[in-house]
Amino acid sequence: MKKSLLVLFSVLLISLLAACGSDSEASGDGEKTEIEFGATVGPYSDMVNKAIAPLLEEKGYEVKNTEFTDYIQPNNALDNGDLDANLFQHKIYYEAFAKEHGMELSEVIIVPTAPMGLYSNKFDSVDAIEDGSKITIANDPTNLARTLIMLQDEGLIKISEEVDPLKASVKDIVENPKNIQFEEVEAGQLPRLVESEDASAVPGNFALAADMNLLDALALEDMPDDYRNRVVVNTKDLDEQWVKDIKEVIESDEFEQIIDEEFQGFGKPQWMLNK
Repeated sequence: MKKSLLVLFSVLLISLLAACGSDSEASGDGEKTEIEFGATVGPYSDMVNKAIAPLLEEKGYEVKNTEFTDYIQPNNALDNGDLDANLFQHKIYYEAFAKEHGMELSEVIIVPTAPMGLYSNKFDSVDAIEDGSKITIANDPTNLARTLIMLQDEGLIKISEEVDPLKASVKDIVENPKNIQFEEVEAGQLPRLVESEDASAVPGNFALAADMNLLDALALEDMPDDYRNRVVVNTKDLDEQWVKDIKEVIESDEFEQIIDEEFQGFGKPQWMLNK
């Protein structure tokens, strides 16, 4: 009898410990209470820490944020369950990454994103750019196309109407009235070239990493939403309440107020402009 009672007590104790162990992730009714976020070091990690996490905590969640220094591991960690959500990538990137690696990833909502900017220490406006000036631009296809669209919007060049602007390259320039010279370099080098070249087109994340002020740009791109960063989760989680709560806090007026105060110069997605 004593041995049977001891076995029964042990089973009950194990069950109790297992239940307690799950409390950090789920409430008594099975709802998730802890959210593991991941973001790249810099402005998007700051956005999680300063804007998203505090508002989720007001809803009763505990939010942890893991910082990454590359664009590979955040999706790997999401796919294997180490993260619940991540914030660092745009639509074109995550869809291509998911397809290549056999992942089922879906976006929750687009967030304000640091835009590409045209910076110069030589000229104080786009109109002041002189004939024959040299502008350094990114050599990777995505940032290159974004740069050319921005320069076209500013009237410096015209891209052939026969190509998709999102896939344009320098060879697709059909009008260049100021005879701008273009030098293609790796995107991470662009911030330091502002000092030595006539002008440099710098993606927002690299500008912020170099402590540049977005509002100092001669021009900022009117970024298509496909190039804005978004919160991404595993597709199987899309209908979970905690995912709906992430979307709700980002759609809130409180979130937009933090963006206006802490992330000046970030371009807002269309849904936010339409509020």
